[in-house]
Amino acid sequence: MKKFSTLFLVALLSGVVTLGAYKVLFDNNGYFSNNSNSGITTEANSFGKKVGLSTEILDFTEAAERTIHTVVHVKNVSRRTVSNPILEYFYGYKGGQSQEQVGTGSGVIISEDGYIVTNNHVIKGASEIEITLNNKKTYQAKLIGTDSKMDIALLKIDVNEKLPYSAFANSDAVKVGEWVLAVGNPYNLTSTVTAGIVSAKARDLNTSGMQSFIQTDAAVNPGNSGGALVNTRGELIGINTMISSMTGSYVGYSFAVPSNLVRKIIEDLMEFGNVRRGILGVEGGELNGIASKELGIDQTQGFYINKVTKNSGAEKSGLMKGDIIIKLDEQTVSTFADLSGYINTKRPNDKVQVTYLRDGKTKTIPVTLNKNEFISTEFKGIELENIEASEKKRFKIDYGVRIKAINSQALKQYEEELVGNIILSIDNVKAIDVETVSKLIDKKEENQTVRIEMINKSGEILRVIL
Repeated sequence: MKKFSTLFLVALLSGVVTLGAYKVLFDNNGYFSNNSNSGITTEANSFGKKVGLSTEILDFTEAAERTIHTVVHVKNVSRRTVSNPILEYFYGYKGGQSQEQVGTGSGVIISEDGYIVTNNHVIKGASEIEITLNNKKTYQAKLIGTDSKMDIALLKIDVNEKLPYSAFANSDAVKVGEWVLAVGNPYNLTSTVTAGIVSAKARDLNTSGMQSFIQTDAAVNPGNSGGALVNTRGELIGINTMISSMTGSYVGYSFAVPSNLVRKIIEDLMEFGNVRRGILGVEGGELNGIASKELGIDQTQGFYINKVTKNSGAEKSGLMKGDIIIKLDEQTVSTFADLSGYINTKRPNDKVQVTYLRDGKTKTIPVTLNKNEFISTEFKGIELENIEASEKKRFKIDYGVRIKAINSQALKQYEEELVGNIILSIDNVKAIDVETVSKLIDKKEENQTVRIEMINKSGEILRVIL
């Protein structure tokens, strides 16, 4: 009986200790409870978020499953004729041998009826484009349009079934350090998935200010170009477009065109057939320690306005030289890429709330964006515009500007022969687009003669002097 009493007492004490420990550690305000004010999960020292590497936190299976069936393999087939100069010289042989070249990449289905977005460089120069879905079905694709500046192309396949597609997320809300998946379909191996984090935002690799990439350390190799960059919910936040590497293979840095910019580009291509960009109407540069010291200002982040374009929305709204833009709508502006990346998602006549610093005071004003002056330009009474993807394919070229109209009285008699022709070069400088031509003609005197090479509507090369 004495042994039983002792055993009962030990069991009772054990139960009390266990219950007390649970209360202290887990219940209500216990050490490991969500309401605890001690340990590593307090808001003061961990920003209110638990950090760890548990299986639940790193489970990407749902995001991968949502995405892999929306990513396709893109096959680019181009043909060129190779001549034999020896046969031509000795025997007058004018024929040539046709050679087929094949390039591959990835693409992302963005609608259930078969619209697909990929990189422009994946389908550049293609005479045929073949799409292979993740279920191995193949289709011939039609090129809807391209934006070479942002390296985006829009394709369409005709299907008699509803396709799985990727939903767009708000890429402006993406945060550095956020987990992401890069999904591609390289070399027709079906979809492959790699994981990483967002390393940086608003990266401009060529310092032109046009680019504004999302940088990630998720492994992306050449065959993955045009594939999807998605968040942990499987939503599209970017189109993988390039890597930074000395070897041509992945070494830790890859870049994606943000989804907000991609969506705007494809909507423009669907609606207008080309990309329409609005401009703020300011020139200048981003601030840093050196630039701020030279300008004699304390602010080291933002966009410093050095010039306001005449008759632009910026001028009409009252922006001035010396103002420092620090925010567009709710988007913080620290660099030129921040500013241009956000403006590139807008169209002419859109209104943007511009927050800026002037004389140490913060002000916000609405600015209406103008039509990009480089959509069209006039040269010696000839109105020029960018060529479309169908013309590039028809004439087997990847650059040029089309003569839209003749406004010069001296050239009116040649209007019928000139309108529709595509100018390839001016004074041996390639007429890549109207922006290039506009910059070129700004350097020339009004009465200076120029040599122009063009293709007429029949595909013949013409050379003229104006």
